[in-house]
Amino acid sequence: MDGWNKIQTSIGSINFGQAGNKLAKGFNSSVQATRERLGQVAADEITELPQEYKDLEARVDALRTAHYAVLKITKVYEAETYDYPVQIQESLTELSTSIGYGIQNFAATNFKGTAVPAPPPVAPPQHQHKTLPHALGRAATTAATTLQDVPGGSEDRLAKSLGFYAAGWDKIAAARLEQDASIQQGFLHPWQTTLNTSIAVAMKARQAVKASRLELDAAKQALKNASPARQEHARLEVENAEDDLVQKTEVAITLMKTVLENPEPIKNINELVKAQLTFFAVAAEALSGVQGEIEELTVAAEGEYRKSRDH
Repeated sequence: MDGWNKIQTSIGSINFGQAGNKLAKGFNSSVQATRERLGQVAADEITELPQEYKDLEARVDALRTAHYAVLKITKVYEAETYDYPVQIQESLTELSTSIGYGIQNFAATNFKGTAVPAPPPVAPPQHQHKTLPHALGRAATTAATTLQDVPGGSEDRLAKSLGFYAAGWDKIAAARLEQDASIQQGFLHPWQTTLNTSIAVAMKARQAVKASRLELDAAKQALKNASPARQEHARLEVENAEDDLVQKTEVAITLMKTVLENPEPIKNINELVKAQLTFFAVAAEALSGVQGEIEELTVAAEGEYRKSRDH
């Protein structure tokens, strides 16, 4: 410890001018930080910050951690393929057929009088979305078409069931894309903005407080070790450092309160839930209609099967 003190005293006794004084303060602050890190500073030699400030620090840290925890998972909505079953090796034929395009012929003859709305005419797509809903729809469309393309296939109940299933997932797939776009716009972008702006500004203000506190404690240490000729100068340095710390602490407290009082994160979460709710509502409605139609086909198929067995 005596070695540190001698170095600080030597640096402080040299007149470098304004730039030199700034350099000396920076060096002394670094020495102070090192001594604290090594446990060479008594607790009563470290300036105590206001309890309000420390409480706000803890709350901002918690807010920042919460933002990162949610963002870590929800960032998947930025990538369309987050639920895409990569283990399924789709053929070029499957990828060139959209759900809607593939079920047009099926819909023309099978959707009349059912609860499943016929999709509007669509042209062959130039781009195929790689999501689980799209993949399910394409697989069901391919399967239904395969079954219907053989003799007697137009009456195949399994083909019809797969066609209904594909139609349901056609609607769900569109809703999935709308959900992701809404989440990106209403949640992810503003959520990341809060992290990168207001929270980041508050964290920067806290760093300024820490630097100012280290400078003050280094100045106090320099005053303690100052020669009689430098006592007055060292005392003024302590007073200036105290004023600087008070000012920076007040600024940091104001910024941290602003961050904590900001209603934007709650609004963002609400937008996330709204987007997800809309998607699941569409999915539930689509699958409910599809399930009703398939159940009718199931009852008819089971009845026909039992009747054939009775004979």
